[in-house]
Amino acid sequence: METEGGITVRRALELPGLRGGLPEVLACEDRLDRTVRWVHAGEAPNIPALLKGGELLLMTGLGLGTRPAEQRAFVRRLADRGIAALVVELGPRFSRLPAAIVDAARSAGLPLVQLHREVPFVAVTEEIHTEIVNGHYALLQRAEEVHRRCTQAVLGGGGVPQVLGILADFAANPVFLETPDGRLLFAAGTGNAQVGTDPLQVWEGLRGARTARETPPAGAVLVEVPGGGAGAGAVRARLVLLAVSGPVLTVHRMAAERAAGILAVVLMQARQEEEVAARGRGDFLTDLAEGRVAARNAPAQARVLGFRPDEDPLLPVVMRLAPESAPAGSWALLARAVSEELAAVGAPVLVGVRPVEDRVPLLLALRPGTTRTALADRVAAALRAGAERAGLERAGDRTPVVVVVGAAGGWAAAGPGLRHAAEAATAAQGLGERPWYDARSLDIDLLLWRLRDHHDLESFVDRAIGPLREHDRTSRPVLLPTLEAYLAHAGRKAEAARDLHLNRQTLYNRLARIGELLGTDLDDPQSVLALSLALRARRHTR
Repeated sequence: METEGGITVRRALELPGLRGGLPEVLACEDRLDRTVRWVHAGEAPNIPALLKGGELLLMTGLGLGTRPAEQRAFVRRLADRGIAALVVELGPRFSRLPAAIVDAARSAGLPLVQLHREVPFVAVTEEIHTEIVNGHYALLQRAEEVHRRCTQAVLGGGGVPQVLGILADFAANPVFLETPDGRLLFAAGTGNAQVGTDPLQVWEGLRGARTARETPPAGAVLVEVPGGGAGAGAVRARLVLLAVSGPVLTVHRMAAERAAGILAVVLMQARQEEEVAARGRGDFLTDLAEGRVAARNAPAQARVLGFRPDEDPLLPVVMRLAPESAPAGSWALLARAVSEELAAVGAPVLVGVRPVEDRVPLLLALRPGTTRTALADRVAAALRAGAERAGLERAGDRTPVVVVVGAAGGWAAAGPGLRHAAEAATAAQGLGERPWYDARSLDIDLLLWRLRDHHDLESFVDRAIGPLREHDRTSRPVLLPTLEAYLAHAGRKAEAARDLHLNRQTLYNRLARIGELLGTDLDDPQSVLALSLALRARRHTR
């Protein structure tokens, strides 16, 4: 019988220590299967406040009080603390327990026992505690046996499904492995045909319809599978045991806690293997971009990595992550999420990771009937969805990634295309958000980025817009946003005014002030070109 690692009141009364006291149950004989977590002996009137619940309390009655009202109140306080039972030894204080105590115990649902012979409380306590410890040890042995079987399954080549299956058979209930945010990873039902139930149906009915952080159903047990990291990486997954065919007992929780350690190792190994593979693909794509892989040898190496584009043109794409948003845990999570999202694109793809550069390079086959723009749209959406699924930090409502698409071509163009897209993605950090950028449209930004450490670039920016930057540091309204909007709309003042939510006269006044501060004519094409370059270059200067 399940006793939460203790013994029952009934079992305690059967032990020699209490049996020698000739116990007589006066109240709640139907509740003797309560668990005895511990034994406590005491007579202090305030003893209820010292108890935590589950105790078998031994008394001679000195602390029960002399008046019926005191006795009833004392018993109610014991019941409120959730003790397992009250055992009173008859003697000088009581020859038989008063009706007030018996009635109060019966009303409160508290098992009440009187002992007709004196017993040594120390011996009783020692005997019951030994039984409790032995019970705990028996539970540990059963849980360790499950741990041993799970270990053997993993050493024999098994994985998560085999571990969950062993645990489900032991608990005679379905077992699930879910992500920390509540998505189902694996499910296992019991192998017993008499209690067999489709675990996926169980999940949908009892677990799948709740929010990620919702309290589990009654009787269920959740055990965290450690991830070995801090913060978000501290929990890799969660084991969920649902009480379907029977209760989830303490020994089942103990077994699940031990299985969680094995699952942590299995998942860590799988993640390491997955990350090694993702990094290997990223290394190949980087070597191709850097010219370390010849175009004639690239197809054969790509086939080894599972990429077979046939004769279709190749579309190079690079997703660049903001440094502060890089995955806190394994890059394998990002690679897996991105790969799963890209599977819906419907084109052969080779995707890798390059943690050192905070980027995800990939090549896709541009199938006949698909335009470069249409494929780029789908790929960019998939990459952003994968980044969000991997738990990247979000800056406001923006996913902190930049997606750059290069020019499509054969294997000879794939390497230079990847290199161009990678550099352009770095240069595009800080630009306004778009679903994706065409690498060719970023050539000016790329040129300015390459000059970022050159003193002349900083001097150029300071000469072109320095007075305006100084104005905005000390005066209001700031004018740089007005200049940016004016240039972004190619000098179309009506559109710039609408973008800035200004009336036209206010915009004209601000433009005049800008021209005055900079000493330039905003209608002069050369001046406009210089200002546009300066505004783009300031992202790369200190």
